[in-house]
Amino acid sequence: MEKRQCIEMIINDEMLDGVFAISLVDKPATEETFIKLSFEKIQLKVVDEERRIVVGFALVPEKKILRRADDGTEYDIKFSKETVQLTAELFMKNQKGNEFTLEHEDNTDGVNIIESWIVEDAKNDKSNIYNLGAKGGEWCLMSKIDNQKVWDEIKLGTYNGYSIEGKFFSNKEALKEVEIVDEDLEALKEFLKTL
Repeated sequence: MEKRQCIEMIINDEMLDGVFAISLVDKPATEETFIKLSFEKIQLKVVDEERRIVVGFALVPEKKILRRADDGTEYDIKFSKETVQLTAELFMKNQKGNEFTLEHEDNTDGVNIIESWIVEDAKNDKSNIYNLGAKGGEWCLMSKIDNQKVWDEIKLGTYNGYSIEGKFFSNKEALKEVEIVDEDLEALKEFLKTL
């Protein structure tokens, strides 16, 4: 069996890259639904029916996420703990908590982030209240769903989790940038020697 390539995704905090929207999806790429009720059976559990609140992971550090290139080649991507942390920080700093889509296609309103946090201590984290099974470093989101149609679809199981929409680059691209900078530096040093 051929091993798939795994590419680490990186965020550029100077250019304010990162997540610009959250999508409610049927099958989240992280394979994490809003709440897992048991190991075998995964289904959506609403945290608060009356207030219309759901909770789940937006990103899980070091979790391999299957992707397919245009040519059909399969590979995995993953996010480090540090990248997950920075992504969550920039998302809130850039005030994107009201930016939601459905299945990465249609913008929707009436869905808002009311809490966002990084699991720092899996044993004592708030996510334990909801049985999310955090191990540490996960980005948790809690959302209030005021949109009646979206709420009905969540209860029907149409949407089972969060999926991020954002701009990242890979560790391979970062290495290329470093190589270019190093080459430029060497060329500059050689030029300075001629003066």
